[in-house]
Amino acid sequence: MSTGTEQTTRITRATVEKYAPLGAYGVLLGSVVGAIGTTWDVQWHSDVGPDTFFTLPHLFLYSGSAIGGITSLIMVLMSTAAQRAGENIPRWVGGVPIRVFGGRFTAPLGFLISGCGAAAFLMYGLLDLWWHTVYGFDAILASPPHFALFVSGTVADLGSIVTFAAARRFRWGTVGLMAQSSLVAATTAVPFTALYVFKFEFNPLSLGSAFIVPLVLLIVAGVLRSPLAPFGVAAIMGALQAIFWWFSPWAAREYAAAVGLPLRDDLWGGPPTIPGMMPMFLGIFAALAAGLLYLVKDHPWQRRPMTIVGAIVGSVAGMGYLAQGAMLYPDGTESASSYVTVGLAGLVLGALAGFLAQRIALMLRVPGNDADPVEAVA
Repeated sequence: MSTGTEQTTRITRATVEKYAPLGAYGVLLGSVVGAIGTTWDVQWHSDVGPDTFFTLPHLFLYSGSAIGGITSLIMVLMSTAAQRAGENIPRWVGGVPIRVFGGRFTAPLGFLISGCGAAAFLMYGLLDLWWHTVYGFDAILASPPHFALFVSGTVADLGSIVTFAAARRFRWGTVGLMAQSSLVAATTAVPFTALYVFKFEFNPLSLGSAFIVPLVLLIVAGVLRSPLAPFGVAAIMGALQAIFWWFSPWAAREYAAAVGLPLRDDLWGGPPTIPGMMPMFLGIFAALAAGLLYLVKDHPWQRRPMTIVGAIVGSVAGMGYLAQGAMLYPDGTESASSYVTVGLAGLVLGALAGFLAQRIALMLRVPGNDADPVEAVA
């Protein structure tokens, strides 16, 4: 029988700071596991076909979301406990602390966004379950539940970007920002598969490349204030592409053998689906962005230079994606007019991406470090 006063473990600011890197990388781990599930599931549809909700690729998909969601929830609860104990949480731990549910919880912005995205992903999983129950396997990638799942996953990824951007003064924050951004760049083409319904004369995924590539590269460069930062994004995404290029067909083949299903009779031996859709020339686009930012080194992070750089990178990234398609799919070689059309459209989309990147980078820098001065809007 105890005769002393009971001792309880109190969550302090120091505790939250200690586990902040682990929490940030826990969300990133969830994104990686989800990406593995995505490339595996899409390859399964391409190489095998028969599908239900309860498959191993789907387990990876939803496990990744669960990892990110649970990690975010833990960080929110820890921050809330420290706040209730009278200790303020620094902004570099997930971003600006947000009071939610009438102040009952204190949620760092990045972890709040990631948690909401993960929760939405799991809820939309019920829609995917209903879809498979009614229709069986998906005939196309751009089905309604897949689109909803992708949007939810992207929200979770954006929350992770906010978290790492807030911790940019630490090496783990810089590396995490590049890694998470590379995952966003890697899935550039997936939502734009819906554009196939418009029957463009060119590959519409090139429009996604023209917008997402400069957006991601310039956000990272703007947050870190380094023209060389896009090279980190390109290097990590290149490694992911190489790994998935081997993994996705291997996993689909081995899993089919394990469950006793044959591969499709009409397999043509082309590149794996998702890795083949990732922008292959991201290193070249990163070099172009770095060179252009260096040319305007006196004021590279202002609105006009970023918009101009975005327009040029967007145009090249769009045409580069057409060239990538011509290399990987010889039967789909684009015409000269397609390159002109995408190049011009890329100027507009890239300019929009550069403009948004400058504004987003500015917003992400403001809450990143208690010691950072608040920057004036350019």
